[in-house]
Amino acid sequence: MNHLPELPAHATVVQLPDGTHVYATPDHLPAAYAGPQVVHQHIHQAPPDRTVQRIALGSGVGAGAVAAGVYFGPLLIAALTAIAANFAFLAFLALVLGWGIHTVVKSIGGPQGTQAVKNVAKASRRRRG
Repeated sequence: MNHLPELPAHATVVQLPDGTHVYATPDHLPAAYAGPQVVHQHIHQAPPDRTVQRIALGSGVGAGAVAAGVYFGPLLIAALTAIAANFAFLAFLALVLGWGIHTVVKSIGGPQGTQAVKNVAKASRRRRG
């Protein structure tokens, strides 16, 4: 193998315009085109019924948007569920307190308390009807 020429580092085989092949390093090759590079970009609009993850992947946003959708989606659902549970608890608490006040006024108030409860019931029936 001593009869082979020594190759420079990173040498590649290049075919010259006359058809012959030579070893050349990339930094000694002439640039094929030195003008500005033209990039053809095709923009497609995703249908509106796609998920956030598909839109992120289709638009080239990347894995960060997909990870955010995967992470924050369930987190948002959990937060909204917790808020709804708080409202349900407060509504139940208001109902129990209203029932308790109604019962106390009716039982302790005597005839005036009973009449007050009847007046409130009549007024609420008039508003509904």
